[in-house]
Amino acid sequence: MENIHYFSIQVYQNSHAWPLYREVGGEFLVPNLKRWLQFKRYMRNGNLFPEKKTFLNTPPVSILNIKKPININGVVLSLSTVTLEQSSKNCITVFVGHGTGDKRYPGNEAKKQFDLFDYLFVSGPKHLEKLKDTGIDVPEEKRIKIGNLRFDDYVNRRMDASRIMRNLGIIDTNRKNILYAPTWRWGNGTLLKYAIPFSQSLSSEYNLIIRPHAHDRMHVAKLRTEVKKRGLQHVYFSMPSDLLNHDTFDDFYISDLLISDTSSIIYEYLITQKPLIVIDNGFSEGHDMPAEYDISSIVKYYDESMDVLALVTDTLAYHDPMEHGYCEMLHNCFYFNDGKSIGRAVEFLENINSSRFV
Repeated sequence: MENIHYFSIQVYQNSHAWPLYREVGGEFLVPNLKRWLQFKRYMRNGNLFPEKKTFLNTPPVSILNIKKPININGVVLSLSTVTLEQSSKNCITVFVGHGTGDKRYPGNEAKKQFDLFDYLFVSGPKHLEKLKDTGIDVPEEKRIKIGNLRFDDYVNRRMDASRIMRNLGIIDTNRKNILYAPTWRWGNGTLLKYAIPFSQSLSSEYNLIIRPHAHDRMHVAKLRTEVKKRGLQHVYFSMPSDLLNHDTFDDFYISDLLISDTSSIIYEYLITQKPLIVIDNGFSEGHDMPAEYDISSIVKYYDESMDVLALVTDTLAYHDPMEHGYCEMLHNCFYFNDGKSIGRAVEFLENINSSRFV
């Protein structure tokens, strides 16, 4: 499909565009040379349309100067809330956000940013409630009900467990896999507090996959060294910027339980219907959610006074997604969950292309 562009500030944000790129192609946009070089590094050999020749065989990527009104003839799907001001009526901007975390959008600045988008891909009722709680009211005509684009591969089982485990280097594939995926500083991320204690405790019985937030990836080398120094085995690291080999949903697919804190993936993990444990990290700046969209009412919580190994073992043994409200929470928070969200997005883009860019 022509005239489709994906704008991101950080490489990891492109994971939300990847399902669409895989279906319709398009060009990626980044704000400066530094991000262009990062894209080339992490997306090497990720070009899915070989007729489009690119340096290092990445998907096509260009630099977009966001300090000026953008003049692009086509659709720009933004993975970031950074303000995109159009200078051409032939430029359509769409915000693509997962919209499910419990951290607030940044107030008045966010309202200005959302006002400039022509459309918003809405993942579900929780997404709208999060906007509402920040004082953002997106008109009905701008809301495109899509569901979560990243759910489709999981729902349709288009994933390869053997490949995923091989990419992570997992040796004992008979062990259950525990995924620890905390957020970063904004949200009181717990990586540096718990990565080593969890490694010491959980690796005695389970494979532990540690997936830091992209903003904490610089700590991985030190943590690897510490794990090795302590002689710990069955501890693996999933790198958030390496989208082609270490996608979040790959980790979801092979994991048996998630431990996180205020990361938005605690809601996305609901698509697995597997158990999760949320760390009580004292974060007090989240938005207010009605109970039907608040995962705190159904999950188990961990604090440092508890035995994490015993908690994990007990949670795995007695998890029932229907009885514990996981199934209901999933459908409360997200539209559809039927494996067809990408198709809805493609249909919208085809309609835009046929009506505006002929």
